[in-house]
Amino acid sequence: MHLLNTPIKIGNLDLKNRLVMPPMATAKSSENGEVTAQLCDYYGEKTAGGYIGLVITEHSYVSIEGKASKGQLSIADDSTVEGLRRLTDTIHENGSKVIAQINHAGGVANPEITGRPALGVSTVKMPKFPGTPIAMTRQDIGKVVADFAAAAARAKKAGFDGVEIHSAHGYLLNQFYSPLTNTRTDEYGADIMGNRLRLHTEIIKAVRDVVGQDYPIALRLGACDYMEGGSTVQDGAEAAKILEQAGIDLLDVSGGFCGYLRPDAKVQGYFQELTEAMKKVVNLPIILTGGITEAAAAETLLQEHKADLIGVGRAILKDSSWARKAILSCQEA
Repeated sequence: MHLLNTPIKIGNLDLKNRLVMPPMATAKSSENGEVTAQLCDYYGEKTAGGYIGLVITEHSYVSIEGKASKGQLSIADDSTVEGLRRLTDTIHENGSKVIAQINHAGGVANPEITGRPALGVSTVKMPKFPGTPIAMTRQDIGKVVADFAAAAARAKKAGFDGVEIHSAHGYLLNQFYSPLTNTRTDEYGADIMGNRLRLHTEIIKAVRDVVGQDYPIALRLGACDYMEGGSTVQDGAEAAKILEQAGIDLLDVSGGFCGYLRPDAKVQGYFQELTEAMKKVVNLPIILTGGITEAAAAETLLQEHKADLIGVGRAILKDSSWARKAILSCQEA
């Protein structure tokens, strides 16, 4: 039996198969972050035929100070809902489910884009990014929690089937998680994992309060920095347990300050050591992405219990028929 083409439940959400199109920034939004016809056409092309079980849309900023780049999608105010509804309608009409990824750039936000100073976990230079942010106050942190909750409510109103909280690739929540950037000495400090993840758990609770118990909440964790002094594989497993207890329905695993790439890894699914360690300690469904370009490799990773779902990004970006060919190969075998 080919697992890639078998159904799976994420909370109360039924997916027809295990293939995920992970979030990939397109810069196809308007200058103000609004959905454009070009963006809808892009997702329409990728999901044609409904061969992708789950689409996680590109990261949307929850507030202007959390905007990461030009052309980034916005979910920062109620005026975005109508456009986002056009996007979810496009994807649903093709037969795929869709989750909105919501994000705050934190210390890696560009003041030239936001018009505001960059706020991060600590006054520490961001690895691999220019600039040094200002450390967030408790008031700043409270606003972040409220902004994520409001964004999640908009996602639900816009017809998304769930929401994914972004804590990977060096963005704000990942900055709280990583010892490379978190030098706080308060209850959000790096001394214990529960403190490093306190903002995460506060956001999860706030989101749950506004979307209800039956609405899927995913979290993308940059579990390991793959840098000296950074987060480790063991940290990722410990974090997974806390996040499961906090009430998420799905864990989407990627890199921390190393980004979504591991240049030293040659295998397809190069974050599999992370997902394998997590699957030993949690019962959550887990998505594995990272360099997977062949349906056979995706199937092997599922058969070996390295993950429950497989994210295929750049291969689908390059070839919009990849999903169709992958799923049909499962049906024909």
